[in-house]
Amino acid sequence: MIVALAVYEKEPDAVEATPDSLATQLGEQPGPFECLLLENDGVAKGIALFFHNYSTWRGKRGLYLEDLFVLPDARGKGYGLALLRRLAQLAVERDCARMEWAVLDWNEPAMKFYEKLGAKAIGEWVIHRITDDELRALAIG
Repeated sequence: MIVALAVYEKEPDAVEATPDSLATQLGEQPGPFECLLLENDGVAKGIALFFHNYSTWRGKRGLYLEDLFVLPDARGKGYGLALLRRLAQLAVERDCARMEWAVLDWNEPAMKFYEKLGAKAIGEWVIHRITDDELRALAIG
């Protein structure tokens, strides 16, 4: 599923995670993420990978959806909505202040889907990321 998501997001060679590395991480306590797997008749159709973040202003944790992906041949059948609904249930059960995620700016179908659910784009925030050599350089000063 992760490789299929990378292909969909036009980054087919970007995946470094392996089944073994993911299994090891899921065995950690606490694990760095949780993942919902949606199956139909025993066949995987979609995933929602998420973890908790924290809102300093609200004074509560939130639920951050890192990846929501439904296989192309399974779209339009309510699987994405089912995954989001379950995530919302978990957020409410865990007393989260909010549920958030990022969407690639070219992914119009996803943005329209989320807007129909009542999600609001937060336009004044810009995501910044530092990785690899730049991250190591910052770490050592």
